[in-house]
Amino acid sequence: MSGSFRLVLTAGAIALCLAACTPRFDWREVRGTEAPYTVLMPAKPASHARPINLGGTQVVMTMTAAEVDGALFAVGTAVMPDAAAAGNALAAMKTALINNIGGTLKSEKAVAAAGTATLELEAVGGGPQPRLLFARLAASGTRVYQVVALGPEKALPREAVDTFLTSFQLK
Repeated sequence: MSGSFRLVLTAGAIALCLAACTPRFDWREVRGTEAPYTVLMPAKPASHARPINLGGTQVVMTMTAAEVDGALFAVGTAVMPDAAAAGNALAAMKTALINNIGGTLKSEKAVAAAGTATLELEAVGGGPQPRLLFARLAASGTRVYQVVALGPEKALPREAVDTFLTSFQLK
């Protein structure tokens, strides 16, 4: 075997090993710029804000999201006029999320602790390639939070969903 062929073969083997070692999910801690939270994102996120109607109230929602292999991981935040409106916004967010995927609710669990109301849900979207939706919706004071993992089942491993949802912390 010639020296140059051996060098090419070695370089190819190293490149293959490095590609195999590249993690599919490159977790990093992200801090909310407009809202006090931290979360682990599976890739470098992008943020944008836009006006939305949330339960009859116009608000600006800031979304920070990362996408990996067709799976979306996002945190949305908005400020409501008062705490009562924030609590009522959870139902509006739930309905909007499920409607956006043409889905049906699989499970729902409400939790209230230390001044924060939280709604956890799982839904399945219809269509030829069903999408899974996992969400944690929270209201704390006048602020609402929407923590969502969405994608085809094969692109959305439960381990990644659990890492993302459980890492979300209000500060």
